[in-house]
Amino acid sequence: MPEICRFFGIIILMFPDDHNPPHFHAKYGNYKALIYINKGDVEGRFPRKELNRVYQWLDLHYDELMANWERLKKGEEPLPIEPLEK
Repeated sequence: MPEICRFFGIIILMFPDDHNPPHFHAKYGNYKALIYINKGDVEGRFPRKELNRVYQWLDLHYDELMANWERLKKGEEPLPIEPLEK
C-alpha cells in the first residue's frame, strides 16, 4: 500500500519501483505534487498553505522518509509515518 500518511486532507504516498532521486507524492483534492526529499523541490501544483504543511511534515520526518525509500528499493513495504498535528 503506497499511502504512508494522511493529515489535514493531504495524502502522502510512496511507490515501489519509483525513479530516483528519493521523493514522495502528495495529493490534496484535485492537486498532485511530487516532492523531492533531499531538496524539497516540487513538481506539480499544490496550494501554498498545504504545501507549507507538507514541508513542515518533511522537516519532522526526513529520516523516516529516507528509511522508507530504502525499504522500497529493497522490495519491502514502507512504514506509516505520524501525521502533522498542528
